[in-house]
Amino acid sequence: EERMKKIPLSPEAMAKRVAEELPDGSFVNLGIGLPTLVSNFVPEGRTVIFQTENGILGCGPIALEGKEDPYLVNAGGQFVTLLPYASIFNQAEAFVMIRGGHIDISVLGALEVSEEGDLANWFVPERGVGRIGGAMDLVNGVKKVIIITRHATKDGRPKIVKKCLYPLTGKRVVDMIVTDLAVVEITEDGLLLREIAPSFTVEEIQSLTEPKFKLSEDLKEMAV
Repeated sequence: EERMKKIPLSPEAMAKRVAEELPDGSFVNLGIGLPTLVSNFVPEGRTVIFQTENGILGCGPIALEGKEDPYLVNAGGQFVTLLPYASIFNQAEAFVMIRGGHIDISVLGALEVSEEGDLANWFVPERGVGRIGGAMDLVNGVKKVIIITRHATKDGRPKIVKKCLYPLTGKRVVDMIVTDLAVVEITEDGLLLREIAPSFTVEEIQSLTEPKFKLSEDLKEMAV
């Protein structure tokens, strides 16, 4: 019998797993890129209020093709929808919400995350690409930071590292990482591996991770 091909989680499956972490009634900011998919997968019966840095509270899913409103975009310039209770305001007020501690969770992408929860996600030195922006405020202003990212780069270099080499967005700010291979919690004792992708082994995931994991007592397969 041919062995099942090992396929990492799709971006949609990763976003669905992150969405399960968002409590009912929480205020959540989604970063640019992969995080924006999360708004499409909020579990049924749960209300999550999405905020954007450019001034929307009650942002709905990404707009379907042909249904875009040129005046409704998120901070990354994607066309979005509004929920019935949405409100729109200026960018300064959006940052008052973030800096004032009124946003519960931020979901962000990453270039690197260290075993202590340091995050680098704003600048790629070899490409000279990146700018200081809302991510710095988000990681320091919200109550919880969840990272959604590929476990390794295209050339197989770990993105979960002992020490970040890229310029930092924030120190000791990350609480949880959801990748295409695993769910990892950052604790005071280091990295805790909570879930692994179907058909992958702990050894395979460890080989793509620079720091050593501790294994959760109830380590399980990711439900996708």
